[in-house]
Amino acid sequence: MNARQRSERRGHPGEPRLPAACAVVVAAALYAALPGKIIIGPRFVIPALELLLLVPLIAINPRRMVRENWFMRRLSLALVLVIAVTNGASLVLLIIELVSGQAREGKQLLLAAGQVWVTNIIIFGLAFWELDRGGPVRRTQARGGNLPVADFRFPQDEDHDAVAEVAARSSAKSGWTPGFADYLYLSVTNSCAFSPTDTMPLSVRAKLLMAAESMSALILSVVVISRGVGLLR
Repeated sequence: MNARQRSERRGHPGEPRLPAACAVVVAAALYAALPGKIIIGPRFVIPALELLLLVPLIAINPRRMVRENWFMRRLSLALVLVIAVTNGASLVLLIIELVSGQAREGKQLLLAAGQVWVTNIIIFGLAFWELDRGGPVRRTQARGGNLPVADFRFPQDEDHDAVAEVAARSSAKSGWTPGFADYLYLSVTNSCAFSPTDTMPLSVRAKLLMAAESMSALILSVVVISRGVGLLR
């Protein structure tokens, strides 16, 4: 019996909603706390929009991710897109502030760069989580041959032939499926190392997303933070 068949037999309870919802709230709070020069429009409009999009997603799956329809699937993707676009705009505005020579407060600049970087990690963690294997609902609730192909290969996907205490956690023997914490960890390591670590991208879209995250993290590290340190002198 394969992992999916075992999961169907036991009945997977679904992934908890709380971790991803908390990540969205943190991203909204970080955006609201950015300096006025690197936000779009009134300070609380974008955070309010993000939270507004989050409400129906929590309403349909308040505790566990077990229900999904066409509208909710696109709403969840739209939420990630809104966070990504606004944070990307903040990154561009931050760089403009630097290259134009208008930035004078080094401490404020470093803090803003850190906020944008942390939000970037959250964004890509959410994107990986939403896209891989059909998203959080399909990963645990798919039946038969309805589970889409994987975008990422986790260590648990190939640990079935390791020593017993390691193999026990493998996807083949335990029915393990990746959760939000796994994708957030992937996003953190990719943002810090600028490359995959223990989890490998398999699809073109996964590779493009990881490349985009690495490039944005590199810009923050080399251009923004280095300039901010110079302003502290």
